[in-house]
Amino acid sequence: MILYLHGFRSSPKSFKAQLVAQALQSRGLAHEWVCPQLPASPERSLAKVRHIIEQAQAEQGLDVAHDLTLIGSSLGGYYATCLAEQWKCRAVLLNPVVYAARDLATQVGEHTLFHSDEPFIFLPAYVDELAEMAVGRPAHPQRYFLLAATGDEVLDWHEMADWYTGSRGHIIEGSDHGMADFEQWLPEVLDFALGSS
Repeated sequence: MILYLHGFRSSPKSFKAQLVAQALQSRGLAHEWVCPQLPASPERSLAKVRHIIEQAQAEQGLDVAHDLTLIGSSLGGYYATCLAEQWKCRAVLLNPVVYAARDLATQVGEHTLFHSDEPFIFLPAYVDELAEMAVGRPAHPQRYFLLAATGDEVLDWHEMADWYTGSRGHIIEGSDHGMADFEQWLPEVLDFALGSS
């Protein structure tokens, strides 16, 4: 199962999520793809993803250590790390948030989603939730694949590279936070996500 976790204000309609979905479909693996809309609350987001994983374990016999890969973009990368440390599964991180409570504290207030006009409020309590779910540096960095862009205009790629030292992946020269050139890295991401590299 490939479980994609989108970033702050994003959705399953994001550019990168759609590219992964299309690539899996073209390989005949559409049934492996799961990309939920995550709620504004970090605590509820993790609860939702845990429920998906537990349901797949119960109904499909999912072996998380071998058959689950989390792909997380930006804030979704933070969630993916928290969950991968718990479930001991693979994770692909795309310009991930490293210090979520610090970085998202600046986002308290009302927002709209990128792919709709639907408003939501990011509450101060959500910053506390991010702080409470924090995990340390990866215990087994080889289970992680990092794509960090030096041109990220939102987050500091140095923090990503430092936090995920020892992981696989690439520091991408240039690019941006949304990773407009993601398609060129997709084959490598999928090979890692599907356990074939």
